[in-house]
Amino acid sequence: DLSMDPELSEDAHFVKEAEFLDESGKDMQKLLYMGVADGVGSWREYGVDPRDFSHKLMAECETVLDEAAMQCSILGSKDGNHCRMISPAELLGKSYERVKAENIIGSSTACVALFDSIRHQLHFSNIGDSGIIVLRHIDSDVSGALRRDKSKDPQTEKKSDLRIAFVSQQQLKSFNHPYQMGWTGEEIVDKNSSFKLANDSCTSSVHILRGDIIIMATDGLFDNVDIDDIASIALRWEEENRFIDGGGIDARNKRWADGESLSDLSGQTIPKLAEILCQKARENSLDNSIDSPFALLAKENDIMWSGGMPDDCTVIAMHVVGEGADGLRPL
Repeated sequence: DLSMDPELSEDAHFVKEAEFLDESGKDMQKLLYMGVADGVGSWREYGVDPRDFSHKLMAECETVLDEAAMQCSILGSKDGNHCRMISPAELLGKSYERVKAENIIGSSTACVALFDSIRHQLHFSNIGDSGIIVLRHIDSDVSGALRRDKSKDPQTEKKSDLRIAFVSQQQLKSFNHPYQMGWTGEEIVDKNSSFKLANDSCTSSVHILRGDIIIMATDGLFDNVDIDDIASIALRWEEENRFIDGGGIDARNKRWADGESLSDLSGQTIPKLAEILCQKARENSLDNSIDSPFALLAKENDIMWSGGMPDDCTVIAMHVVGEGADGLRPL
């Protein structure tokens, strides 16, 4: 049965804005943090609710940010150590230690990111098979040769300039066995364990451009919807809301130059894109007639699998639109 209640899902997420000192140590800067976690379902075999660990991990991410921002607002620039930006890996590490301190048994994959709108950077740390993709309009007529495969995408056949600009790296121990953060009640010293710490995460940064669409999601999306299909769905969302019209990116850039960011419309409609992607993932997960990304990977590992992979799905969608008329920098 379909449930839209996040409390029933093994997935968990958070989105939080926090203010910390910028690199100058003088001015406060608003930063947007977000994260997703996917509780490992096999814990049910041991009488453990898979939701406990993932939900607590994401809740502690919010708590750590709230406490740090509060301390920063009180101390200000008097104590730069307590007012500096918290990196995604550091946030994951602090949150994990709190979960462990409360002896919450379980494990989950986790992906936490930070968007810096001043420097146009997306910083993230990922453990497991959740992840991030960045979609960008890239003019094929002027893009470099590495952006074009004429045998697959000749200029006469291209339907859109919305391309996959970045895909984060998954961390897998083996097929369908992601690395994860977890706690069994005691420390695990086995080097071959599936459990990893925050400092083992795949940590990187991506330069973000105005107009980019950022998708952060658990494997419920990526196992069931091909990333090219994700790009197509995002393009339809752009076209339906007139972010991109018949004039293409040239018309969009002219609109930006005239001061029309459509920031309010973006903020109102971007949740719908996340909802559409989740619905598509569910639809594909129950369709035995397709070769889902999960099925294709299974066959590459000599496992016969057809159709999708039923699973919880969490999607955080972001649209970088630039400054609105009020001077704010919304996503």
